[in-house]
Amino acid sequence: MASEESAGKLRLAGLTKRFGPAGRRLGSAGRRFGPAGRRSASSGEGGVTAVDRLDLSVPAGSFFALLGPSGCGKTTTLRMVAGLEEPTGGRVLLGGEDITGLRPYRRPVNTVFQSYALFPHLDVFENVAFGLRRRGVPDVAGQVRRMLALVQLDGYDRQRPARLSGGQQQRVALARALVNRPRVLLLDEPLGALDLALRRRMQLELKRIQTEVGVTFVHVTHDQEEAMTLADTVAVMNAGRIEQLGPPAELYEFPATAFVANFLGRSNLLAGTVLGRGGDDVLVEAYGRRFSVPADRARTLAGAALLGVRPEKVRLAGTADQVPDGHQWIDGTVSDAAYLGVSTQYLVRTGRGVELSVFVAADGEAPRVPVGSAVVAHWHPRHAFLLTHSSTDTNADSSVDTNADSSVDTNADSSADTNADADAATGAGSVEASRS
Repeated sequence: MASEESAGKLRLAGLTKRFGPAGRRLGSAGRRFGPAGRRSASSGEGGVTAVDRLDLSVPAGSFFALLGPSGCGKTTTLRMVAGLEEPTGGRVLLGGEDITGLRPYRRPVNTVFQSYALFPHLDVFENVAFGLRRRGVPDVAGQVRRMLALVQLDGYDRQRPARLSGGQQQRVALARALVNRPRVLLLDEPLGALDLALRRRMQLELKRIQTEVGVTFVHVTHDQEEAMTLADTVAVMNAGRIEQLGPPAELYEFPATAFVANFLGRSNLLAGTVLGRGGDDVLVEAYGRRFSVPADRARTLAGAALLGVRPEKVRLAGTADQVPDGHQWIDGTVSDAAYLGVSTQYLVRTGRGVELSVFVAADGEAPRVPVGSAVVAHWHPRHAFLLTHSSTDTNADSSVDTNADSSVDTNADSSADTNADADAATGAGSVEASRS
């Protein structure tokens, strides 16, 4: 069993991608490719490093998500795995085999793009069959029909893409990629063009399909809810590096950095100073008050720190006398209230000028608190966490725009890239001349 899992494991070893000062791609030998798109971290001499010595292992058969804001390097990473970008350094290994130098059509990898890249002049059947026909695979009809049944598109085989809904087109793109039996399926923001209700339905469909076929899925997204819904493991990227990797619940409940705490959901982060240990707790002073955090939920034991607590873990009381025993609190005034359906979001401004977010479930039990009311925000210490406070941490109370456009940030306008994308989507080996 172990050898079987190892045979399908995807591993990125020191994977790096830099762009030259003129905004042009640099390959491993310094070879220039074409105009690049957005850039992230600096690499000196006017250039940038989009992906910085990335080390990552994706178990065979897992659903893995690369989550991060626009420009963090996640799409560049995906394209290097697909063979659509040449790394500046490092290796891509699949089942122990180094595939870094292989052309896209030589890799057992397929890609589903946000645009789906369906052929408008071909019907659904021929779109799915395209890669099989180019490779001369026998029993095309049987394989295509089985795949259309898997994605629940029976009876749509003679429809053209233009007559399909966005969700149906997405399933055609999935079927076209999966019919080639890739060892890894790469998904580049595949649900980004769908409306909210359809996107949520397709999230469940994606998970069902991945479970049934057992193929390794690597999903790139900026949508935290999507990553947490779909993935067994989430890697949060920032400025070309992995900030934290693990199961979604672990990342949410115990983030490693201020960036993760505020990108994966929202957090109240209070700047303070660690005073030392008190039994099984770490003692912290922040804004003139003393707090405690269980030692097993503290990522620092000395120096400047950020005391964090999620908005849904905070409760509101009218006075300090109403705070339950064992809870910690800070008083303030409600500065804003917004009804969100499932909850009401309050902003509480403290005497030190810091605003805390509080989410109160709309269960019909808690009364609405008017703006301007004096309140006490309180929480149990076991719901708090403690992070190192570095000089690069920004105001963690500000919201993160998780709806930012994270479309392909290094997608060139060259025809060679367009052709390579088509091959990555269909699994067809048709562009060797175009890429030469």
